[in-house]
Parts: sequence; C-alpha cells; structure tokens
Amino acid sequence: MLIRWLLIYVLLFVPTAWAGPTILVFGDSLSANYGVAVESGWVSLLQQRLMQNQYKYQVVNASISGETTAGGLTRIDTALATHKPAIVIVELGANDGLRGLPLQAMRDNLDGTIRACIARRAKVLLVGMRLPPNYGTAYNERFSMIYPALANKYHTALLPFLLEGMADKRDMFQADNLHPTAAAQPIVLENVWKRLRPLL
Repeated sequence: MLIRWLLIYVLLFVPTAWAGPTILVFGDSLSANYGVAVESGWVSLLQQRLMQNQYKYQVVNASISGETTAGGLTRIDTALATHKPAIVIVELGANDGLRGLPLQAMRDNLDGTIRACIARRAKVLLVGMRLPPNYGTAYNERFSMIYPALANKYHTALLPFLLEGMADKRDMFQADNLHPTAAAQPIVLENVWKRLRPLL
C-alpha cells in the first residue's frame, strides 16, 4: 500500500513542480561548470534563486566546454526542439575570440543562433564577453561590439560582460586565469540575474 501511494505521489505531484517554462543556458565552459562542482556553478545557483523567489522555471544547461559560435549554431535547432525554452541565455563567443577566429563569422553564427531562438518564440538574453588586452585594441573593440550590435538588431536583452566586477581580481579565477572559481560564481549569477529578471 505504501509503495502504491508513493507511486501516485511521483506521478501526480512531482511533475507539477517542473510544469513551468524552461530557461535554456546555451554557452561554453563559463557556463558548463568548468573546474567547479555542478552545484557550485552559476547555472545551478540560478535554479536555486528562481525557486527562492517562487519563479516556476526549470533551468536546462546545454553548455559545452570549448564551444564556439559555429558549434552553437549547429546545435541550437536541436536544443530548441528538445527543450522548448521560453528564454534562452546565449553565452558564446569567448572561444572564437581566444582562438582569433574571423569576427564576421562569429557575428554571423550568433546572428543565426538568435534568429533560431526568435523563430521558436523564445526570449533571448545575449551574454557578452571581453578579451585579454594582448589581442590588440582593434580586434578587442570589434569583438566586444558584436554583442550590443546584435542585441540592438533583434531587440534582445543584453548582458555586456559576463564577468563584470571581477575581471581584474586574480583570486577570483582558477589557475588558467580564464575560468572563475567556485567563490566567484555568485558574482556571475548576480550579473546574469540583473538582466534576466525583467524577462521572467
């Protein structure tokens, strides 16, 4: 009898906890918990924040370490069809910049990714990045301007820089000086939350 009631509870009540819309996080290692425990990453912290504030959203993390905008473009249609998100947080481009890939191709890939989301009636939060100064002023400026240009073109929400407020603090980064530590993840969450909340 107890087992029967447990099955009824699972079938009837547990799914309703996740009956709300989905937020799809579509990024690279900065969102894929690189070097930190899953529960410490900003995406997991986002799910906790939503629950604490009684927002009935489910967060799905489709981020892949090392992902480029080209890889993201090839994956976005499948991700959208699978998860049917209400909101997509697009956090891509850092690996394109670090590898010195052509910026026009990066822009075209992000453009296609955003258009795919809009076609599926998903709101988009575009997350920007900045590059280390050794890549040169001209390249860095062209890189950073891609994000606001696309956000303006498609009227999407924009977080200009994911690592705002911590980029110059060495102790906030792992040994590679690229990926935030577990202690820095709450700062990343706050940056995302400020731009995400109006979309909820």
